[in-house]
Amino acid sequence: MTINNLTSAEMGKLWTTYNGNTLGVCVLSYFMDNVQDKEIKKVVELALDLSKSYKRDIEKIFNKESFPVPIGFTVDEDVNFEAPRLFDDEFYLYYLQYTVKAGLSLYSAAIPIVTRKDIREFFVRVEHETAKLAGILHDVLKAKGLLMNSPTMPNPKKVEFVNNQSFLNGYFGDKRSLHGLEIAHLFDNINNDVISKALVLAFSQGAQDQKIKKFLERGVKINQKHIEMLSKKLTDDNLPSPSLLDHLVTTSTTPPFSDKLMVAHKLDMFSMKIRAYANGASLNGRRDLGALYSRCILDVSLYVEDAANIMINQGWLEQPPIAVDREKLH
Repeated sequence: MTINNLTSAEMGKLWTTYNGNTLGVCVLSYFMDNVQDKEIKKVVELALDLSKSYKRDIEKIFNKESFPVPIGFTVDEDVNFEAPRLFDDEFYLYYLQYTVKAGLSLYSAAIPIVTRKDIREFFVRVEHETAKLAGILHDVLKAKGLLMNSPTMPNPKKVEFVNNQSFLNGYFGDKRSLHGLEIAHLFDNINNDVISKALVLAFSQGAQDQKIKKFLERGVKINQKHIEMLSKKLTDDNLPSPSLLDHLVTTSTTPPFSDKLMVAHKLDMFSMKIRAYANGASLNGRRDLGALYSRCILDVSLYVEDAANIMINQGWLEQPPIAVDREKLH
């Protein structure tokens, strides 16, 4: 049986998945080294085993295709197990909740665009296993009274149709209450931002390079601003927002991770925010929410660009697979 060479979509998705899971192995290995709660430890161990297995599976594919295996991140170079604890155990569940959503977003987007059977089956399996992990996470968070769920609202009494353009209002005229999808995505984006804020706050405490420290501190401010802006939309409709998680960060200033890993992690995390904000904007029906998401996307896009510039200047940014520049062939 002849197996076709990797397409650009397959190269790109496998390359990104590999790098992301090398980072995941580093972070989760540190979590496993100091987690104390038995139930949380089981979840962290499962997530770590999945990341390790995905990394191995992609390495096999790359080696078979004579494709250079990315360096990514390594436990030896990017993790300091001697560092004091940087997070309480509960944060590990919230962190995994965020990263599982990011993984599902990546894997589900890969399935319809990869065409080689073995690669497609890999992403189908990975998505299934990651979705199962998401369910386990929700169950553990709920059992511990830690699950931040989107607000409930009463069932509609009857089917109704929109009969006035005021349904789209947001700045002027009558403004309707938020509908279910708007609430869901506002709540989910705030949830992402409170987890992201706690993580970048922790990173900023131990960053060794002052420029990187300032960059990370800026990330804290962006997250806080977005939390406040998005939460106000829920508050205006007397709806609750997710709580901050900063209290789950210890006072340690000894970094367990390299500056390279911390900057790369925020580049990835903020890149995923663009997709999450865009999802919220695409399922929204009020002009003010569309404008708000556009502002958030701009803030995050500029931050991601600055993260990439830091990575380039430090010689840390691996180049993804790119098309041939045929002008340079002459």
